[in-house]
Amino acid sequence: MSLVESAHESVRSRTLLVRSLQFVRPLKRQIAGISALAIIVAALGVAEPLLLKRIFDALGARASITALVVLASVLLGLLAARTALEALLNASTWRTRLGVDYRLREALLGKLGVLPLSYHQRESVGGTVNRVNRGIDGYVNAFSEIAFKLTPALAYLILATVALFRLEWRLAVIVLAFTPLPALIGVWAAREQTERERKLMQRWTTLYSRLNETLDGIRIVKSFAMEEVERRRFLSGQREGNAIVERGARTDATTSALRGFAAILARIAVLIAGSILVSRGQVTVGTLVAVLGFVGALLGPVQGLTDVYQTLQRGTVALETIYDILDAPDTVADVAKPIKLADARGEVRFEGVSYSYDNGTRVLHDIHLHVTPGETVAIVGPSGGGKTTMSLLLQRLYPLDAGRITVDGVNIRDISARTLRQNISAVYQDIGLFNDTVRDNIAYGRPTANDSDIEEAARMAFAHDFIMALPDGYDTVVGEHGSRLSGGQKQRIGIARALLKDAPILVLDEATAALDARSEAHVQQALANAARGRTTFIIAHRLATVVNADRIVVLRDGRIEAIGTHVDLMHQGGYYAKLVNGQMGGMLLSNAA
Repeated sequence: MSLVESAHESVRSRTLLVRSLQFVRPLKRQIAGISALAIIVAALGVAEPLLLKRIFDALGARASITALVVLASVLLGLLAARTALEALLNASTWRTRLGVDYRLREALLGKLGVLPLSYHQRESVGGTVNRVNRGIDGYVNAFSEIAFKLTPALAYLILATVALFRLEWRLAVIVLAFTPLPALIGVWAAREQTERERKLMQRWTTLYSRLNETLDGIRIVKSFAMEEVERRRFLSGQREGNAIVERGARTDATTSALRGFAAILARIAVLIAGSILVSRGQVTVGTLVAVLGFVGALLGPVQGLTDVYQTLQRGTVALETIYDILDAPDTVADVAKPIKLADARGEVRFEGVSYSYDNGTRVLHDIHLHVTPGETVAIVGPSGGGKTTMSLLLQRLYPLDAGRITVDGVNIRDISARTLRQNISAVYQDIGLFNDTVRDNIAYGRPTANDSDIEEAARMAFAHDFIMALPDGYDTVVGEHGSRLSGGQKQRIGIARALLKDAPILVLDEATAALDARSEAHVQQALANAARGRTTFIIAHRLATVVNADRIVVLRDGRIEAIGTHVDLMHQGGYYAKLVNGQMGGMLLSNAA
């Protein structure tokens, strides 16, 4: 790493650390209390070798048994007090750690919740979860090292240094000559540890992203008999990660051994010099014992300060991960003072709307569409034409490139995202059920709904009968992604969820795609009832679901090619007529005429 790169890295680390104070500032009183308690513990630690000096000097002077018992009792009391305070310090430290952990998770999950869909589509679920967990753990560990070890280590160093010079300045100089060695060794190892953390973060994120995808798509894995391939892929990645850890462990072991050797050299030097001074009668045995006690205790805090530096380096990697998420651009964020949309009438306008993917591929081109309150509009066209994108733009899940969308005449950019989406019910082909009860899945958009409302919504979606046939009825847990239900059952629960929400705007995106013909006929009637008085967008490939719409929008290559009723579009010919004739043999024309 060049000097310029090193300087840039240092500046970035300091910037991230200063920014991270937002997570610990609310806990400043607790941190101050812990620091004060740590200083007291450090002072008791300094007092211990001094008491040992008194005891050994008393032994050398052939003091009375009573005096020795008193000194031993004081030492015992000091050790007991120190042990009790250390226990209190440990409990207080963990309480504060958990507070910082909570605030980090609150910030990260809050940010992940508001980021646009494009972010989540770009970042894998497993990778994001790994980055969140490792980032938080790394930062909390770094914070704990700095906040709870730095103060007592500095306090002990100062107090112990003063005590050493008061005991015997010549031995103190020898001890202090060795104290920089652990720090120098730690600085030597810090760069490797930082790079190791970066590599591990990348390695584990990639590995667990793939594992999440494998488990989520286990049906495909099994269908293609790829279990062994995926197992080997995972274990290969695990071995690569383990190799990084093993190399780091060797560095850490070497560092620890060198530190231990430095402490041994310091003790030998003090023992030799102290023995000479004792033999000359210039210091007492008690003084030598006290100084030897300070050697290990003094080098420990120096190593602790070195650990703080190393942890700080690793913490920088954790902060990079955290702020990569927190600084991700929120392109669909609310304006400063958003409008709260309440009881929308359901008038929707697309005015010159254009949208492109992150890679620059244009999906929608200059879309103009006016939908009146209570109107049912179907959007049809080939896959990839932008149909679903229009519904996602309406919910402000993607940012527009150009143009605007209004609801009741208000630009959706000026409406709070929460109230905008509260006024829209959506049913997608991928229903998205949670590993919870049927009841809670139906009530997801309206958690306060009572049992009778939930049951009524299920009846309207023709789901009540099959729900009652489940082992625990409405209290049956559906499994992850609804794995214990059939495709048609999942879709009917999704429809019930949308009906219960009772929003003035309804979006049905392939909402009946997984239903059999009999169920579809029932649900079509339920959806027709639900659409009355609501602005409804129907997106479908199965044209039987769109023929009764008030208007049909033909969308091809991101452009509106035609708008009209089913009959009008059939008479006009063109793409829609070809689509109907190709799919249904033209039978819909006679049915709808």
